[in-house]
Amino acid sequence: MEWTAPRVLLAVDLVILTLRDARLHVLLVERGVEPHLGASALPGGFLRDEHEDITSAARRELAEEAGLSDVPHLEALGVYGEPGRDPRGRVVSVAHLAVAPRLPEPVAGTDAAGARWVPVERALTAELAFDHRRILADGVERARAKLEHSALATAFCDETFTISELQQVYEAVWGIRLDPRNFYRKVQNARGFIVADGPMRRTDTGRPARLFRAGPVRVLNPPMSRP
Repeated sequence: MEWTAPRVLLAVDLVILTLRDARLHVLLVERGVEPHLGASALPGGFLRDEHEDITSAARRELAEEAGLSDVPHLEALGVYGEPGRDPRGRVVSVAHLAVAPRLPEPVAGTDAAGARWVPVERALTAELAFDHRRILADGVERARAKLEHSALATAFCDETFTISELQQVYEAVWGIRLDPRNFYRKVQNARGFIVADGPMRRTDTGRPARLFRAGPVRVLNPPMSRP
């Protein structure tokens, strides 16, 4: 019997995370077309044609659906292709992740009826289209692991910052409260993570706090392991 290639559609989905008001937020769109008309979903869509690069398709969809064209770095998160995940047929999605500071308000376009930042803890318990809640959960876990092993957290701080301000970034991304003394010890043990900079700053409590800036290393050793 002659073999016939199965019809498989290739798509991209995007988990875009940022901090807003000291909370981790994810970009969600409201679907303006079927299937799942009106449902919340991650931004994404199909490749335009067989010549379009996958990463280029991800950036195009992000710009078209949410008006975000300046996300600095997209990394591959995973491939999702279980049968039945999309009622339109066999659809394999290459998911991408970005964790970036100070991202602007999104502007909906193309087949998205709306676009907004949503706190991650709320999005993870909401009804999302397709298998997007699973993709989001994987993206959040990847982001939390990145803070353990990389210096990413300093990108969410000002050029100079206090240990307390750095701790707030970790608490927002990890979704837990941290003991200040243990956190300070771990930061100091991570060689080259941060370096002292400038005079001390007076805090809201009236006590002075030492200022730091991002250090030269990008991979933390030892890592900032979660409790």
